Amino acid sequence: MINSRITCAYLYTISKYGYPPPAGDTLQYLDEFKAMGFQSIELEGIREDHLNEVYELRQGISKKVKELELEVPYFCAVLPGLSSDNPKEREHNLELFEKGCEVASALGSVGILDNAPLPPYQFPEDIPVVRHYHEDVILAAKFPENLNWKKYWEQLTSTYREACDIAANYNLTYQMHPALGVLASTTDAFLHFHDAVGRDNLRFNFDTANQYFLKDNLQLSLRRLKDYIDYIHISDNRGKKVEHLAIGEGIIRWDDFFETLDVIGFKGHFGIDIGGDESDVADLDSAYTHAAKFIQEKL
Repeated sequence: MINSRITCAYLYTISKYGYPPPAGDTLQYLDEFKAMGFQSIELEGIREDHLNEVYELRQGISKKVKELELEVPYFCAVLPGLSSDNPKEREHNLELFEKGCEVASALGSVGILDNAPLPPYQFPEDIPVVRHYHEDVILAAKFPENLNWKKYWEQLTSTYREACDIAANYNLTYQMHPALGVLASTTDAFLHFHDAVGRDNLRFNFDTANQYFLKDNLQLSLRRLKDYIDYIHISDNRGKKVEHLAIGEGIIRWDDFFETLDVIGFKGHFGIDIGGDESDVADLDSAYTHAAKFIQEKL
């Protein structure tokens, strides 16, 4: 049985069934997590329709989680509309965020997770329904002509302050996931955002692959963020593009990484986050079980 601090991230399911994977098949996904030997798993509600479906199914999912003796320490609610420049859209997404917190609470989670705020990009269509925004997509985006950055920043941080307070009402931390193109993608950016929001339950979901690609020094970042990290997404990277590779397929210095975790006294969860369309992973199950064994040996 895999150590309960080692979580199977939802990227496993996304890699197998697409983005977003059918919410109605969540009970099947739970069986698959269990069959690989995981005790701890991650689930998601991706944008409005998918999140609402998971919300309606939450009691059945919670029952199955208990039957399989699983834990869901973190539930992810993907809501890019929280950082919209439209006040009504932000308000609507705060309502959806509270639904996400209800799901997290029903699952016994300790935190709710989302990508860090997306700037008010204007894409040729709507915000692309993708996990990560490729450089060419971001470069093709524009901004509203009447965007007043100071006013937008004040509204944005106020919205996230309210989201943190909603999460706190459910005894949840609010985890910010770093990615290319978001406003808290690096250590410096998160610390700036955290100071502006001013809520202790705003946390940083450390992501080894994304931060390595963004040239964040992982050892230094761990030291600087030690008081803000409860959850680490683990995957490898070669430093040239956004990818989430099996351990050993990239060039991250894992011995240095785990030595630094010992230095800062990290006691949280590790989410194995391998795969996705951007990554070349030949055998997904083996990549996850190998990573779990690797992390377990380090622990």
